[in-house]
Amino acid sequence: MDNFSNDNTARRYRAHVSILGTTQLHLKNPYIMAWWSAAFPGFGHLLLSKYIRGFVLFIWEVLVNIKSHVNSAMIYSFQGDIDKAKEVLDTQWLLIYIPVYIFAIWDSYRTTVDMNKVFVLAEREEHRFNTFSIGALEVNYLDRRNPIMAVIWSFFIPGLGQLYIHRIVTAFFVIIWLVVFFYYSHGLEAISLLFLGEIEKATAAIDPEWLLFLPSLYGFAIYDSYINSVENNKLYDKEQRSFFIDKYQSSSFKVLKGKKVE
Repeated sequence: MDNFSNDNTARRYRAHVSILGTTQLHLKNPYIMAWWSAAFPGFGHLLLSKYIRGFVLFIWEVLVNIKSHVNSAMIYSFQGDIDKAKEVLDTQWLLIYIPVYIFAIWDSYRTTVDMNKVFVLAEREEHRFNTFSIGALEVNYLDRRNPIMAVIWSFFIPGLGQLYIHRIVTAFFVIIWLVVFFYYSHGLEAISLLFLGEIEKATAAIDPEWLLFLPSLYGFAIYDSYINSVENNKLYDKEQRSFFIDKYQSSSFKVLKGKKVE
């Protein structure tokens, strides 16, 4: 049972701790969120903890990208073969890909601006929120985490950094799609062949269309685990400070221009 439950006595709460993770409001750069949506639709929304919208846009990106062969066209464009890039594109799928891609960028920017405003209001209200949650399957509580350690685990396997900071929903989603991308791209098979010195076989084994998804997934996992570790630490410090002020600080204690007055 939570030691304190959000009970609608406040208009806005800064954070909520559940067995699936810690969801919190904090200031974000709208341009960064839009950039992540441009890198891979859905990532900007996942960073905002808008999970359902993020999952829908992510799955849409994978499905329509593969059907329209956008990644293949990008690879040919990088090689300077523009005619081949045009030839490989499926315009029927491409025409429904573009509007959703633009929507993901616009909506993540708009949502970030709105949520920043909500954060400012919630910060001023300073209402209490639950800091501990225990259930049959998990325990979650506010605590400090090392952001560098989160980055290291995410670098090895995307999703492990999220497990380290208890972002369970994002962790499972990232790990599942990592397996899918590795399987269809034959990335691990190519790495094994490279270790054996079989460069030509490794190159032939790779499916570049699926492989091109991996850099975005790795980058997102590293960034998400780092930024949320930092923000969770800030939230922990603020909650501890508020608790000590409320429980232990004398009501006659005042701070004025850097000096204490009793």
